Amino acid sequence: MTRNLIKRQLRAAMGRYATTLPGGLWVVRLRSPFDKAAFPSPGSDALRAAAHAEIEQLFHQAAHAPLAAQPRRDRSPRRRPA
Repeated sequence: MTRNLIKRQLRAAMGRYATTLPGGLWVVRLRSPFDKAAFPSPGSDALRAAAHAEIEQLFHQAAHAPLAAQPRRDRSPRRRPA
């Protein structure tokens, strides 16, 4: 149930930030699990609010932070040594 709550929140955040995020493939991963002692119920309002706050912060940073310059990849065909 916790995983589904987080997935729903991630999809909603992606919808809100879709126009401001740089194009590309996005992978979102928890840095650390939510403390089960602090959030005993996976459907609690407290867990929902904590997940929302963390996800919102991450998407806001991603949407407003400048991207680091990426090194250009050589797209020429690779030749095998003879």
